[in-house]
Amino acid sequence: MKQKFAQIILENRHKNHDALPPKQRVHQFILELAELLFPHFSGEYTYFNAQEIGAQLNLLQRDLKKILLPLKTILKQPIDNISAHFFDELPMIYKKLLADAEAIYKGDPASESIDEVISAYPGFFAIYTYRVAHEFYQLKVPIFPRILTEFAHYRSGVDIHPGAKIGEALCIDHGTGVVIGETTIIGNNVKIYQGVTLGALSVDKNLSNTQRHPTIEDNVIIYSNATILGGKTVIGHDSIIGGNVWLTQSVPPLSMVYNTSEIKVRPKKLEFEEINYSI
Repeated sequence: MKQKFAQIILENRHKNHDALPPKQRVHQFILELAELLFPHFSGEYTYFNAQEIGAQLNLLQRDLKKILLPLKTILKQPIDNISAHFFDELPMIYKKLLADAEAIYKGDPASESIDEVISAYPGFFAIYTYRVAHEFYQLKVPIFPRILTEFAHYRSGVDIHPGAKIGEALCIDHGTGVVIGETTIIGNNVKIYQGVTLGALSVDKNLSNTQRHPTIEDNVIIYSNATILGGKTVIGHDSIIGGNVWLTQSVPPLSMVYNTSEIKVRPKKLEFEEINYSI
């Protein structure tokens, strides 16, 4: 029985392994790229001039080609083209990331500097990884972008699908439990707190090629644990969505949506009486 099971495992490993990028090297790539772009991720300052940085960029491009090699037969274009395109776009990604870091810094009174945001904020690491992964998603590279964002999910608690379309200056504060689905569209200067879900109303596999997730327009604030669902749901610009709100329909620009909590003051005689809750 054990030998038969071992044979099944062996056959499946041979069948699937050749088409999978090595996960540990994918993780290493995103971390080494972070160390190059931001010294905050490095244990020591290792680059002293532009030539050294250029040489490291070349090494990372070489490593990327090796990582993508197992996917060669299912890629839509040659690996050299994909790699060249990504590194051509890297300056724009870098510019967006600096704007993201500044947005988080300005949006959080507790932050002391942009350096602190880049060094310590899980929301920034999640956004960084998403912006890298999104470029490969647009190039229709399979598996690789999702490994990247799931690594960020593991490290930060923020789950951003690489297919989401996100504008500039995104602020994710605290971050834990944030979920942003594949077809979500987010505009510029949006602020999202912990526990927010931008999700789909249905998980029907037949809807995989349709917009299932909401559109969040510019300058929207979404407070903690709000849930916004559905591909036809549009949150108009400059709106505020309060904590614990459940939304499955659009709201116009400049809206304020919130739940009201009912407060009841107990009579003094009940002050020490046990209260039974049904859970």
